[in-house]
Amino acid sequence: MGKTFKDQLGRIVNTAEEGTPPAVILVNPQLGENIGAACRAMLNFGLTELRLVAPRDGWPNPAADAMAAGALPVLQQAKVYATTAEAVADLKFVLAATARRREMEIPVIGTQDVGPAVRAYAKENTRTGILFGPEKAGLKNADVVLADAILTYPINPAFQSLNLAQAVNVFAYMWASAEGAPPPELFQKDISEIATREDLIRMLEHLEDELTAAGFFFPREKRALMSQNIRAPFTRAKLTAQEVQTMRGIIKALSKGRGRGQNLPE
Repeated sequence: MGKTFKDQLGRIVNTAEEGTPPAVILVNPQLGENIGAACRAMLNFGLTELRLVAPRDGWPNPAADAMAAGALPVLQQAKVYATTAEAVADLKFVLAATARRREMEIPVIGTQDVGPAVRAYAKENTRTGILFGPEKAGLKNADVVLADAILTYPINPAFQSLNLAQAVNVFAYMWASAEGAPPPELFQKDISEIATREDLIRMLEHLEDELTAAGFFFPREKRALMSQNIRAPFTRAKLTAQEVQTMRGIIKALSKGRGRGQNLPE
């Protein structure tokens, strides 16, 4: 199946030119039909990596096969994860396709910039991905806080009824149509070795563990919101792998009181 999959996709996607295209991540998708239709949307525009986070009806789902049609190889190669954090662990730039969260200070990337921005990362072979939420409720704040930026479509505010597969299709088109376009100014400088999302999350968990021990999260009912407000700026900062290691050393030193009370050299 692996060879057949590569042969089929090789006729459609030139990976040498694409670099490393973004992964499409469906968080808690509900209908198998929508998953299959999303695969068709992806392959039409050259995207082949699908990740599924805890599909509601389990996996594999026969309902997805018929809708996938000629994109069945994308469906069959889809990876399944238990949590969103696991699904983005190896990525270095993550988008969340959702309405803007007023309570979270996460930047919003424009639809005219998202294609060139992701292309800039792809050419550097930097792993990227975009999160799409379940059909009924969309992404939760705990998912959105894992993203570097929010992508919001300029749809009719009086009729916001975009199907999951349609939402994937719009992004896939933005990706394909940006080929050859110059990256936004923000992405024109050299891209550093950004830390993976897994390393960043471990650092944040380390920080939150120490804050818990220090009694920072009070009152308890506000812990989730406080945690999100801590994570958002660190995610937005795009820390490098070395910076994450340095931050973990700082957290450890503060928690252990390293050097405290000693006469340090001036």
